[in-house]
Parts: sequence; C-alpha cells; structure tokens
Amino acid sequence: MNKWNLIVDVANCTNCQLCVLAVQDEHVGNEFPGYAAEMPKHGHRWIEIDRYERGQGDKVDVAYVPTMCQHCDDAPCIAAARDGAAYKRDDGIVVIDPDKAKGQRQIAEACPYDAVWWNEDLDIPQHWFFDAHLLDAGWHAPRCASVCPTGALRVEKVSDERMAEIARDEELEPLRPDLETRPRVHYRNLWRAKRAFVAGTVSGKVNGVIDCIEGATVTLTGGSNGSVMLETDGFGDFKFDRLPADGQSCTIQIAAAGFATAERSLTLSESTNLGDIRLERTG
Repeated sequence: MNKWNLIVDVANCTNCQLCVLAVQDEHVGNEFPGYAAEMPKHGHRWIEIDRYERGQGDKVDVAYVPTMCQHCDDAPCIAAARDGAAYKRDDGIVVIDPDKAKGQRQIAEACPYDAVWWNEDLDIPQHWFFDAHLLDAGWHAPRCASVCPTGALRVEKVSDERMAEIARDEELEPLRPDLETRPRVHYRNLWRAKRAFVAGTVSGKVNGVIDCIEGATVTLTGGSNGSVMLETDGFGDFKFDRLPADGQSCTIQIAAAGFATAERSLTLSESTNLGDIRLERTG
C-alpha cells in the first residue's frame, strides 16, 4: 500500500516561513471534525523552522531545518494515548482525535520531538496532521508543501519499499535516528545542521607583498576521517565539511612551494574558522 512521506531538503530552506503561515492560515480559527480542533492564534507552532549557525568570523554557514510531527510508525504519542485517542492511519498519517484526546496531556508529553502541542483552552493535545483533511478531499500535497517556493518540502506517496529506495538514492535520514521511531518525515542535507566544518585562509609574502596563496596543499588528519587533502582556491581559502562533530582531535597541515609547512591542532566538537594562516618563506 502507498503511504504518505514528507521530504525536507535543508539546503533549499531559506526560512521564508511560508509553510508556517500556510499551517496557521489553514488551521487558526478552523475546526475539522475527526481531524483536529482549531489551532490557537498564538503560542502554537505546528511547523517550526530551527536555525543552525556554524563557524565564526568570515567563515559562517547558516542552515534552516523545518520541524513538525514526524508521523512515526513507532509513535510514542500513540503508545501513550488511551482509548484510541491517537492512531496511525493505513496511509501512514498519525491523527490525534480531538474528542477522544481531551484531557490526555500525556500524549503531548510523550513526543520526543516536542511536536505535539498542548491546547490549554481546549484541554487537548494537537499537532500538524499532514493536512489529512485536504488529502482525503483529493489534494496531492499538504498546504505547507504546496506553497514552498524553493522545493524544500515535497511529498511522496509510495510503498515502503519504494520510499526506502528514494531514501538511499537521495541520502535521506531521520531527524533523530537515536530515537528509532521510524518517522515518515525524511531529511536531505541534514549535515548542514548536524556536522562540522574546518575552514581557513592561507597567505604569505609574495614579491614583498602579503597575498593569498592559491594551490597550497591542506591535509586534515585524525579522528574518524582518516586523511583528507585539498588545495586552496584563488582566494587562499580552504574548507573541509561534513565532518562528524564527535569531539575527536585532528591536525591540519598546510604546505606550499617556497614556504615552511604550518600545522594547527583542533578538536572536532564544532565548526571552526582557523582564520588567516600566514606561511613563512624558506631560504
């Protein structure tokens, strides 16, 4: 059977907030019996966009990660619910029944993604339910994906086998693999938020003038990366990216013809800008 999946491409999200606004426009002040009560005008963010900033100074990268109910196949909210107040549909969508869930705060508290909100006024848990009311009416995608101008959100209604192939081919991964909830929201380019980079600029005195050095060999050694080598660009810049931020130690070695080799040591716990690395002339 084909089931709904959402693919979030972190590299394409620009934090335009159109997906957030689409959810609010659809659900604030609107009740959809059997699916959800109306969303509060203030306080709830059924879709949130988290900001991740990596690096320092002139070597900075910012990524935006839309987060929402992950529609887990092993959903903690369903396990915590009583009397069938939360359930998984055959098409993969998780629904929290607004009538049966009344007073069941434990449903919201069970979500490890903090994606189930507690409505104090109505005394019910609420979440982004994939706009199932629209899909059941014939829509091909929820509103958040329909309005995304950059293609950061897209849906796939396919078999689990086909989704596994897509995940492999596009290098998709779950937001929190450690939770093992088997979510139906899959992330692409999540390394932009979760992994580290090491960058810097290489310069030296050329013809009596301090200038950037193009083509210098930069080698990163240590940690789980083994040994990786690249060359500086026309501006003397280098950048090693997608490094695991696992706290391991590594060494950066810079070599260029006519200059003494320079070395820097660091710990891969966060993205690091090594700044200007000035090489000294030899001879």
